[in-house]
Amino acid sequence: MTGTPAPATPPDLTGATKTTTVDVVIPVYNEERALRGCVDVLKSYLDKQLPFEWTITIVDNASTDATLATANELTEATDQVRVLHLDEKGRGRALRTAWQWSDADVVAYMDVDLSTGLDALLPLVAPLVNGHSDVSIGSRLSPSSRTVRGPKRELISRGYNALIRLSHGAKFSDAQCGFKAARTEVIRPLLGHVKDDNWFFDTELLLLAEHNGLRVHEVPVDWVEDIDTRVRIGSTALEDIRGLIRVARAKAAGTARVADLPRRPEPQAAHPDAVLSRRDPGLLWQLLSFGAIGLLSTAVTLVLYALLRPTMHPLAANLLALVVTTIFNTEANRRFTFLGSRGSSGRAHLQGLIVFGLYYAFTSTALLVLHSAVAEPSRLLELFVLLGASLLGTAGRFVLLRGWVFKQEKGNK
Repeated sequence: MTGTPAPATPPDLTGATKTTTVDVVIPVYNEERALRGCVDVLKSYLDKQLPFEWTITIVDNASTDATLATANELTEATDQVRVLHLDEKGRGRALRTAWQWSDADVVAYMDVDLSTGLDALLPLVAPLVNGHSDVSIGSRLSPSSRTVRGPKRELISRGYNALIRLSHGAKFSDAQCGFKAARTEVIRPLLGHVKDDNWFFDTELLLLAEHNGLRVHEVPVDWVEDIDTRVRIGSTALEDIRGLIRVARAKAAGTARVADLPRRPEPQAAHPDAVLSRRDPGLLWQLLSFGAIGLLSTAVTLVLYALLRPTMHPLAANLLALVVTTIFNTEANRRFTFLGSRGSSGRAHLQGLIVFGLYYAFTSTALLVLHSAVAEPSRLLELFVLLGASLLGTAGRFVLLRGWVFKQEKGNK
């Protein structure tokens, strides 16, 4: 072929952009100095860069200075700026109230100091507008993020987010960046289950969102620290730890489930003639995969037991060996045998601990019976007894994992 190809015609997004509304919430407490500059900069950006209808909602959290008066003055210039006054403090309370009150399709919020670069706002809301994601967050900890802040806050932030991932298995990298958005129809039912009214609100919201199967989208951001902050690091850290424990208990008890959330449909092939594989690999694959993982785990357990036994009691050596291998065994089965079960991770971990307890009790009982029957059994005999008990326990563990911990719902097979 010859000739110069015609330039591509950009798609017409007029219909989509004009039917979508975005409400950007700015929670403030005693921010008379920063508020006007924030709104002026944000208005200018939204006018020029955001291809959606927008509003700015200033939420005054019982300020004692001239913040409310300044906010009211800002509403006089345009009807796109609104004010919501609360008689009680709390950023979480402010966000919950504003998002429940909003009539926009997408609700967002950012801190009044505009520490997060505004060029991330469109990437933040775009996946919500087209329905790809349910919640969208800015991340200062993504590999491509650029963050300017002191070493103290850097260390605290990374440590806190590592604690969240360790304690809850969270997939998001930055819970506390003040730059988030959500689809209103999805987030509104969730808000009633978020108990915190202060700084832990963000973390709790994200933990509940992931726990209930919502898709969380992360946007790398540029972030510059403003040292004029209302955050008290010491007291906030204690509140966060208590919050993590409270949410973990709610997950374990089953009260973190939100029944009336819109459910995301199962993935469907776009091509009409696609030849699809079964999501449920079938019993044969599960047996083969579980068997291979189980044999490897048993071998590792025996090696660890043999190494630990000279310096430890048989039960203690058995327990430590099992704990180490069970962590990797459960994760391997989740990924390969049961293909990433979509059930509650918190409940699965709790059920996995129960299964482990049964398995440990069974293998330990076998050792106790051996020592009661034989005065001084050899190490080799101990290993053979432990091997037999482990094989029987592994079979029972498969039944419990398949039929209880990672049980597939009928609609997901």
